[in-house]
Amino acid sequence: MFPFLILPPPGCRHVPEWTGRGFQLGNALVPVLAYGVGSSGWTDELTTFSEEAGGENHYMDVASRANAMKALTTHISVNRPVLMDIGCSSGFMLKALKKRFPSSTVLGSDYVQEPLVSLAQSNPDIPLLQFDLTQCPLPGGCLDGITLLNVIEHIEDDVSALRQTLQLLKPGGIAVIEAPAGPGLYDVYDKHLMHFRRYRMADLLFTLRSVGFEILHQSHLGFFIYPAFAIVKKRNRKYLKADPIVQREVVASSIHKVKDNRLMHSVMRVENATRRYISYPAGIRCVVTCRRPAGNPE
Repeated sequence: MFPFLILPPPGCRHVPEWTGRGFQLGNALVPVLAYGVGSSGWTDELTTFSEEAGGENHYMDVASRANAMKALTTHISVNRPVLMDIGCSSGFMLKALKKRFPSSTVLGSDYVQEPLVSLAQSNPDIPLLQFDLTQCPLPGGCLDGITLLNVIEHIEDDVSALRQTLQLLKPGGIAVIEAPAGPGLYDVYDKHLMHFRRYRMADLLFTLRSVGFEILHQSHLGFFIYPAFAIVKKRNRKYLKADPIVQREVVASSIHKVKDNRLMHSVMRVENATRRYISYPAGIRCVVTCRRPAGNPE
């Protein structure tokens, strides 16, 4: 039995029922439950580009998933948690969640539909939903844990998105949130991938607290390689007004050069191993583990 009631998508009178291999809507079995979406800085084409350029083994994304998994493992104690990866894209984090929490219910969601349809073909046992996080159709207080990795920078109204994230959690539920750090490092990469912003940690923490989150841990990802990263980002700012084709080539080249670098993987493993003892003051991405307070009303 599905752990909570899901509302029908727009234009449908049937309450969706999860079958274990898709959602039953009346006489139709649909692999992805799709709701209306608003404006966002992401597209099907960008998903394809990002996955082809970076892939599953990019050192930053491997470290990102490892950090999120450690945070959830540390703070989630219920036996059968209900977990969602928001912005699940090609499903790398979903696979990690299912492996680490085999008795859990794991759901995936994204703003764009095409990668979800592809993901459903290879993982038909994972409930997948398409929706706009600022207008989330799920009931409040339905999830024990959420991973929100490199998503909020694509949402213009990030405050509403974080408020909805809070409301999706059960009291005591955990969210692991990651976003690009350093507003002054906004460059052609951010522009091409339609980032509305990069974040100062203090600003992100202020926003999280303002919507009701309790901060459990804060740090940065990519501390040791940050100086070299900052130099490259500042250099690439000169391409902000270049032709879009040139911008795309610059971004793809930057990702390809280091995506599966063994040294980078080793550096990030060391950093992840020590992050529980050290809150790194700078880095490529802000990483925050936060909780919906037990007394927070739905």
